[in-house]
Amino acid sequence: MSVLDTELAALAASHDIVTLGMMADDVRRARHGSRTTFVRVAPVAVEPGAPIPIPGAAGEICVTGTPGSVSAAVERIEQVARESGGVPLSGFSLADLEALAAAERVTLRAILEKLHAAGLELIAEAPFDRLHDPRRSIEEVNIAGLVLARLTVDGRGGGDPLALFRAVAGLQRSVAVIRSFAPLPRSLNPLLPTTGFDDLKRVALARIVVDGVTSIQVDWSLYGPKLAQVALTAGADDVDRVSAEDDRSLGPRRAPIEEIQRNIRAAGFDPVERNGRFLELRQ
Repeated sequence: MSVLDTELAALAASHDIVTLGMMADDVRRARHGSRTTFVRVAPVAVEPGAPIPIPGAAGEICVTGTPGSVSAAVERIEQVARESGGVPLSGFSLADLEALAAAERVTLRAILEKLHAAGLELIAEAPFDRLHDPRRSIEEVNIAGLVLARLTVDGRGGGDPLALFRAVAGLQRSVAVIRSFAPLPRSLNPLLPTTGFDDLKRVALARIVVDGVTSIQVDWSLYGPKLAQVALTAGADDVDRVSAEDDRSLGPRRAPIEEIQRNIRAAGFDPVERNGRFLELRQ
């Protein structure tokens, strides 16, 4: 980390989002230049037998929800894998799989290996602040032949984001397999909503502190296009979970693919579509 700890702590405690954002943008541009990636994700419900809608534009299929049992999770992955057409298949929260392993008295690795054999390629997310043992569980993902799609933050516990990001940086130094980190909370409390200022500050701090992780990510579906766009100027370089639906009912300029590309360009960056494997998709 190029910024002194004392300087960073002072900025984190201040309201100087401009200086912090500029520092984060410098780090981001040194690593990625003007390149900004995005992925179109098709969500599929976890319940076995539920519809499996897979738009042709999907760069990742994500099985969403908490499985009721290991057998149900395996069954659903087998169903979706048969329909995936080679599109990268992700699913589940690693924290939920930890809990499932404890409930069924099996090892986490055994569950992960069964899911991989059924056709799962990526664990959809690993909420750092919910994992019982982040290092060991992420290593188990790797050993089982799977890939972690994104490290996330649940956020229900609150706490000091600077301390959290330092812990994430330490985790990456240990495991060295985290490709993307989404620092904004996944769980939003409507009674205690975050502000745009706080969100941008978190993104900037994450980009500066978590220097060993390639991409800092913002979720388009959860935080919306406006925050996602501004976050690109404060250190983010990847936009996650853009809709895979090519809905042009409101006109071609309002279609998701046109909107995400337009927003990235308007922020001064070059849009590059990728898939769940972080491989560039040719337009």
